[in-house]
Amino acid sequence: MAESTEADGDSGKISIEDFAKVDLRVAKILTAETVPKTTKLYKLTVDLGDEQRQVVAGLAEDYKPEELIGRSIILVANLKPATIRGIESRGMILAAGDKKLLALSEVDREVPPGTKVC
Repeated sequence: MAESTEADGDSGKISIEDFAKVDLRVAKILTAETVPKTTKLYKLTVDLGDEQRQVVAGLAEDYKPEELIGRSIILVANLKPATIRGIESRGMILAAGDKKLLALSEVDREVPPGTKVC
């Protein structure tokens, strides 16, 4: 089979091998606090089973901190750390939406934190 090209309409598409590089894990939100001097950002502590991580997420306009605590969400666990407003963020929470957040990506039943999402 011939290799796909941009002319075939595959521009921007990734291979299954590229997708396999993304480590998606279930994480339970333990804490949520507003990042000072922002209206959109929370600093979250999440449980990944064998470790806890700090993640900065733009959820503050759509969720109160107490609405997030205890939720089991989907986290990109192998994203390079980034510093956001002086806070190290070690992952990214998946959510639906474009310019406005529509919904968090969550699991629909109880699974242990750290479980791989495939």
